[in-house]
Amino acid sequence: MNFQPFDQETLRKIRQIEMTSRRLVDNIFAGKYRSVFKGRGMEFSEIREYVIGDDVRRIDWNVTARTGSPYVKLLTEEREMTVVFLIDASASAQFGTRKRTKSDLLAEVAAILAFAAIYNGDRVGLLVFTDEIEHFIKPKKGRSHVLRVIHDILTFRPKNRGTNLSVGLHGLNDIFRRKATVFFFSDFLAEGYEKDLRVAHGKHDIIAIGLEDQVERDFPPLGLINLEDAENSEVIRVNSSRPAFRMKLKKSTEEYFRNRDRFFDASGIDHIAINTNQPYVDPLVKFFRKREKRIQG
Repeated sequence: MNFQPFDQETLRKIRQIEMTSRRLVDNIFAGKYRSVFKGRGMEFSEIREYVIGDDVRRIDWNVTARTGSPYVKLLTEEREMTVVFLIDASASAQFGTRKRTKSDLLAEVAAILAFAAIYNGDRVGLLVFTDEIEHFIKPKKGRSHVLRVIHDILTFRPKNRGTNLSVGLHGLNDIFRRKATVFFFSDFLAEGYEKDLRVAHGKHDIIAIGLEDQVERDFPPLGLINLEDAENSEVIRVNSSRPAFRMKLKKSTEEYFRNRDRFFDASGIDHIAINTNQPYVDPLVKFFRKREKRIQG
């Protein structure tokens, strides 16, 4: 695995991300996070004597038989969760045409979600992949652990350029045997992963976070240029000033994203689209509100 040195610029960026993230979590996301993400289920709390109005289905018949008086089991929600950041680190994730790349955007959004998680006592882990599993951090609690996760997201440089989303999903299921809340970061510019994503979502609570750049939808007129595929290095020469070329590319890209979102909806997978040249707070707030509304019925 390959990381950039922990230099002053990296340290400054991490501190800035932490300050921004903590402010947003304190003001916006901490309460919403708790209301929309639940623990693994119910756990035993205590046994007490039955009182009128208690649910008779919670009567503990063994204790009742021993004492001669009815007793009930009290249960509480098991709040602690395992939160996993599943990250597609293929070469296309380094793409970005404005102030930040997709990987920079990813680090900022992941930081918000990570701080919200540890505020609620959850454990946070990291699984990074390309066309193989490249990096793993075991889930733990605490600020120092979250800062390490953010640092690794921000500075990790993958060994391989390609992507295979199924590899990441298989790795997730192999490593995490119990249900986890999974924030799956990718541009999802891939094929053949749909079945594996459905299977993984049947075991875990997966939220797909699509990383986008505006140029992918609206390519600028730059004249004759060479376009290189970031993942396989294939180069083609195109005249980007031709309206027909830009319109065809725009239609193709928008159709792909529509099909992707329809697949997520049909599979019951929550998804958020965030863009390198747009504020990410509004899409996150919209997601939390939509999920909260659904949970509350």
